[in-house]
Amino acid sequence: MHLGRVIGTVVSTSKDPSLSGSKLLIVARLNENAEPDGYTEIAVDTVGAGHGETVIVTTSSAARMTESLDGSVADASIVGIVDTVEIH
Repeated sequence: MHLGRVIGTVVSTSKDPSLSGSKLLIVARLNENAEPDGYTEIAVDTVGAGHGETVIVTTSSAARMTESLDGSVADASIVGIVDTVEIH
């Protein structure tokens, strides 16, 4: 898992049926200082995240372990919206 910030949306009218009804968001990966590290990805939103929010992203087979994505082709999923981050 890693932290990211939602920076945009993707609209795709033609996609794999397993993604039907899924909201796709563009997420900028964040480093340990909550700054973008230059890497972006498209993730399926499972929690209702919005533009500018800091989110928790899970990837690979873990991305498909949500109820709504079981058996999906998704490789990245937003599984949480972050309220605060504390670094010590």
